[in-house]
Amino acid sequence: MAHIAPTAPTGHGAHTAPGGHGAHTAPGGHGAHGGLRTLSAVGAVPALLAVVYGLWAAANHRDGGPITGGNVLLGVVSGLVFGALYAGLRQAAPTLPRELRAGAWAVFAGLSFGFLCGLTDASVLRTAAMAAAVAAAVFATVFYRYYTRE
Repeated sequence: MAHIAPTAPTGHGAHTAPGGHGAHTAPGGHGAHGGLRTLSAVGAVPALLAVVYGLWAAANHRDGGPITGGNVLLGVVSGLVFGALYAGLRQAAPTLPRELRAGAWAVFAGLSFGFLCGLTDASVLRTAAMAAAVAAAVFATVFYRYYTRE
């Protein structure tokens, strides 16, 4: 059985096998739909996280009671705001130095968690302490990751 190994691209971006036969792919070797898959993956992650966050916020606010229009509206608005902030931070973060980037993700995580915790019956002091703990953990983890990989 013959195996086709990619070689250097020709002038048209096609990869050919050593024998002159090979499959044509788009420039960059991602296939005909590589850019489309990447674009949908970039948009799908913030959208999925926004839906989960909105459902979580609505469930916390509802506190086991009946679903009301206010709960649904809170869930939709908080999900949209979360998704927009997440997508914006994800776009802007690579331009920041590693300390600020870790701090930005920590603030985002702490505020997001603090808002969810604040929708429950927890006290303000407990909400602030838990949000600070989440932010500190995210900062330590993200800073360590950036420091060891850059």
